[in-house]
Amino acid sequence: MTEQPAPAASGRPGRDLTSGPIMQTLLVFALPTLASNVLQSLNGSVNSVWVGRLIGEAALAATANANIIMFLVFAAVFGFGMAATIKVGQAFGAREIDAARRTFGTAVGFCVGLAIIVAVAGWIGAPALLDILSTPGDSRGLALTYLRVIFLAMPASMLAVMLSMGLRGSGDANTPLKFMALTVVLDVVLNPLLIRGAGPLPALGIAGSALSTAIATYVGLIANIAFIYWRDLPLRLRGAELGYLVPDRAELKYILGKGLPMGAQMLIISGAGIVMVGIVNREGLLTAAAYSATLQLWTYLQMPAMAIGAAVSAMAAQSIGAGLPERLDRITRSGVIANVAMTGVLTAILLIFDRAVLVLFLGPDSPAVPLARHIQFLASWSFIPFGATIVLFGTMRAGGVVYAPLIILAIAMYPVRLGVIALAMPHIGADAIWLSFPVGSLVTTALAYYAYRRPGWRKAGRIVGPLEAAEECQASGEAAGRMQPAL
Repeated sequence: MTEQPAPAASGRPGRDLTSGPIMQTLLVFALPTLASNVLQSLNGSVNSVWVGRLIGEAALAATANANIIMFLVFAAVFGFGMAATIKVGQAFGAREIDAARRTFGTAVGFCVGLAIIVAVAGWIGAPALLDILSTPGDSRGLALTYLRVIFLAMPASMLAVMLSMGLRGSGDANTPLKFMALTVVLDVVLNPLLIRGAGPLPALGIAGSALSTAIATYVGLIANIAFIYWRDLPLRLRGAELGYLVPDRAELKYILGKGLPMGAQMLIISGAGIVMVGIVNREGLLTAAAYSATLQLWTYLQMPAMAIGAAVSAMAAQSIGAGLPERLDRITRSGVIANVAMTGVLTAILLIFDRAVLVLFLGPDSPAVPLARHIQFLASWSFIPFGATIVLFGTMRAGGVVYAPLIILAIAMYPVRLGVIALAMPHIGADAIWLSFPVGSLVTTALAYYAYRRPGWRKAGRIVGPLEAAEECQASGEAAGRMQPAL
């Protein structure tokens, strides 16, 4: 077939990810996403530095406990956002811009309602959540204050994630980068000012750190929406299209049907993180602080895989929509190679310079620094094989395959990882916790490769063409414009 850029009703076409050299296209699309992820992680790290240095180790441990809960919340919106991203990408590949807007509108409308519910429930249930984590008494009060203010920012945060994922589905990775940069700059600048106080600004302590995040997130979101309309980007909704914000039943059925299992994948990961924090907390405040600092570095190690996985999903979705399934293996292979190279280099750099980075969070004289370095050397390399898993899952997810990754993650994160801890801890102590990470990653990669090589999942990537969709919709008695991909 003749490959052409996806047309848009507006004057700003989405990026075509179905043609050109695969590795080059992958990297050009992934690098802005990687930069966005790095900026977001850098934001969290800088804020942790401010909290740790200006308030103390108890406050740093408090933010770590609160951030685990935030990751748990964002796991839900990730699943719905990824489902929308895939369908938007498939629509762009099939040159159906109105269908992409319909999906995007439903996803945004649904996200707004969900975010408000989460914010209210989170404010009320924050104490119970911290109890579940066994948050140490020295940091519990600080964690509660921080968590409740962060929940106030939840509607803006969730909507910002949804906007970014939708834009990437249309092939636009640069717009999310611009407004992530704006949000990060605001947050980094406001954090110390609101923690310590400056001029007319009061000293708010840990609440100031959370408040700066809330302010920056809302400003970044409003600016992003304004930019989308100013530049007339393909996913903007105007006139009658604003009705797409009222969730369409058929679209919502797809988003929920595919998004819930994909969100559950993230919930399994974040749930395992919560279990791990609970185990680490029982080892004492020193170990909890060391693990908190270690998590800051691990966040960066995950960034290449997350960016490349997102790029692979968008490219694979557009290729499926365009009827080019022969590109899937080449996209996946390029993604795995890029991930191994980028994550491997980053892991080596962080292991070589880990002390210099860790003291930023813990201080040069903290007794937690040697322990954090020990954790790094035992577990950091596990992100290399796990990144390959993310790429494999990214291609399968583009075809609507959601349950195989869910089952694989459940096996690796719980019976495997917790089994290693239970069996080895009586013999080697806390090292069993850190060694469970590479063991779990290797098992996950092996199972993911087995699932990817099975031919059956590729049939799930078939896209219903416009004429076939109309015929099937007529047979089922539904409006043709609401037809979903046959998955």
